[in-house]
Amino acid sequence: MSIKVALHHRTSYRYDRPISVGPQVIRLRPAPHCRTPIESYSLRVEPADHFLNWQQDPHGNFLARIVFEEKIERLSIDVNLVANLSTINTFDFFVEDSVTQFPFQYNEEELEDLKPYLVTSNPGPKLTEFLGSIHTQFERTIDFLVDVNQRLQSEIDYLVRLEPGVQTCEQTLTKRSGSCRDSAWLLVQILRNLGIAARFTSGYLIQLKPDVKSLDGPSGTEVDFTDLHAWTEVFLPGAGWIGLDPTSGLLTGEGHLPLASTPNFSHAAAITGAIEECESEFEFDMSIKRIHEDPRVTKPYTNDQWNRIDRLGMKVDRDLEASDVRLTMGGEPTFVSIDDPDSSQWQTDALGSEKNQLANVLMTRMRKRFGNDTFVHYGQGKWYPGEPLPRWSKTCYARKDGKPIWNNQEFLAAEGEDHQHNDADARKLVEGIAERLNVDDQNVAAVYEDALYHIWQEQRLPQNVDLNDLESVQNEI
Repeated sequence: MSIKVALHHRTSYRYDRPISVGPQVIRLRPAPHCRTPIESYSLRVEPADHFLNWQQDPHGNFLARIVFEEKIERLSIDVNLVANLSTINTFDFFVEDSVTQFPFQYNEEELEDLKPYLVTSNPGPKLTEFLGSIHTQFERTIDFLVDVNQRLQSEIDYLVRLEPGVQTCEQTLTKRSGSCRDSAWLLVQILRNLGIAARFTSGYLIQLKPDVKSLDGPSGTEVDFTDLHAWTEVFLPGAGWIGLDPTSGLLTGEGHLPLASTPNFSHAAAITGAIEECESEFEFDMSIKRIHEDPRVTKPYTNDQWNRIDRLGMKVDRDLEASDVRLTMGGEPTFVSIDDPDSSQWQTDALGSEKNQLANVLMTRMRKRFGNDTFVHYGQGKWYPGEPLPRWSKTCYARKDGKPIWNNQEFLAAEGEDHQHNDADARKLVEGIAERLNVDDQNVAAVYEDALYHIWQEQRLPQNVDLNDLESVQNEI
């Protein structure tokens, strides 16, 4: 599923008189490590009489350096981009074995490279108290990071703060509130004091109105919107830089477009530069527009699209009928128990504690639905790779014309019941079938499974053999 959005961001300053300005550095281009595909990007700066040079800072972020030779009365910066918001699995990464459990230590080479991202300020009493309340016993690193991130989201109230700069950790913890940049910087300092390399990231946040209301939590925004945002990124060997958003308590996804990631928040400002002292008016505008949406379960085709599909389908039907082409269609619906939909028996396992029982209940209901003269067959079904045996298949057959296939249901053995049948009964059944088929009963032979042979064969297998390799191992034996 893919949704493409066009983002427009305009920043403008109007001065009370023509003024001299120094070089302006603009950090409003998605950074190289942005995981969301950016299909187009443009930056327009006015007045048009200027020099623009694209650069990269020591951390790899894109910088637009603007130089004006003449005095200016206004400055406007317009960013337009198209982002493909394909869903990103935020947990789609692996970490090195050495950092699977927290606490962990970086190796010497990593420590040399990560020095700027491990610099800490002297923690005040509030930060010291907070650090002391964190349990640092061994646990999975990713679980630990998620817990700390979610704790900040729950304990620090988010507010829109128009004052410039970033609060100190002591201020944020004392007020128990702050903007996104305040929470992001607090998380950076917390993680660094715990020995985890972290950096401050500024960027665009895009949030879209969900197609349907959530049934088990907040539904999110009521309208599509975008804004400048800030979050934290941590370095995990094997995974690289992973984004944590303490404002939402989530890992960063496709809606987070990083613009600048730096060791210090002061180096990630969207626009920096010196200007002559003056009075100025500031205007700011951001908007997004959906320009493409793939049909999906939660938002399928529009009525007009459906009408076009129906018209095409009816034309195809007329053509097939004119050519006397007759079509049939089969199906294989998947049944999942509503009482326990997430357990392994309804996800991957061939059987489970309730799967076979509920399948029999469903089969009985199907037989009653289509009539008591249907034929029920229990046999082998699909054989999935990696599984030692085929799965069971329960099939109910019925004729379209309603004529019976099986007249006496009592002759069908109920699964799970012991009917006390023995070898003699099996021979009698096979001989009866042979007689009906006009086959000489001399062709009826007793067969058996050599259990001792299979035990001997299993003993010859290597220890801890993978079932996926079982066939090749047996061939070698």
